[in-house]
Amino acid sequence: MFCIILETDNPFFNLAIEELLLKNKKEEYLILGINSPSLIIGKHQSAHREVNTRFITENKIPVIRRISGGGAVFHDNGNLNFTFIRQSEPGKQVDFRMYTGPVIDFLSSLGVEAKFEGKNDLKVNGLKISGNAEHVHRNRVLHHGTLLYNTSLDMLRNSLRKDTSCYTSRAVVSNPSSVTNLKDKVTGFKDIYSFRSEMKNYFLENLPEMATYKLSAQETEEAELLADSKYKSWDWNWAYGPEYQFIKQFESGGKQIFCRLFVKDGIILECVLEGSSDLVNVGKKLIGCRHMVEDLRAVFIYENIYLSDIDIFNFF
Repeated sequence: MFCIILETDNPFFNLAIEELLLKNKKEEYLILGINSPSLIIGKHQSAHREVNTRFITENKIPVIRRISGGGAVFHDNGNLNFTFIRQSEPGKQVDFRMYTGPVIDFLSSLGVEAKFEGKNDLKVNGLKISGNAEHVHRNRVLHHGTLLYNTSLDMLRNSLRKDTSCYTSRAVVSNPSSVTNLKDKVTGFKDIYSFRSEMKNYFLENLPEMATYKLSAQETEEAELLADSKYKSWDWNWAYGPEYQFIKQFESGGKQIFCRLFVKDGIILECVLEGSSDLVNVGKKLIGCRHMVEDLRAVFIYENIYLSDIDIFNFF
């Protein structure tokens, strides 16, 4: 097994290299990476239902869909991501306990008693420190998880949508949990990078046949191409999820407005707007429009209907 330390905090590239090594290589890997602020959603989720659209738009936080299932997670430079890519046997491919076992052992070596709880979480004293997800590709398994070391918990909470009642969908929903950071539970680390180095050294010493590995120029180039073509694309990040219905009533400019949208492949296929004759008319113009903030804003502006920056987010 090879251990790779990702040298960039670019979340698009770091997700792309996981897929590349899973699908195009035969070797087994442990990858340790740190991402800049980003909201990573599961493959089968509806993006707007999971994220706080206003907050991530105003704070320019990218939403990126991964190839594994599960719920939405917030990444930043205080979160350490670990990924195992291994060969597997049919019938034994999905095994969260097996892949999180070495992580639990590593934390135990630091005096932190973490426990596997629920379907895919690691917790310390009942508080979540790690969420995990898996993806099977033929006879290979990708297992990746998070370790909250010094993540901004305020950014984490604000990035995720708290009230999803406006959305109806068969998409996978996230399971919110109370979380905590590891920083105050371990000692002797200057920052998350020294924490990552300790984790790397532990695995090199304790996992059989582990050796360090540096990505080749070709692997880096291929991952960059995949990041550009897939992980930065609207089609993958926003349009891929299952269809959904959005229904909401709200007040704007002293008027009561009713909105119902049916969205498939990221496109508004049905739209009902009530509250004034102008809104009824613009509702027809929204059909065929992407369910995105700037797209809706452009239609309203073109139709000479003024909406404040706050009002536009009532449609999400």
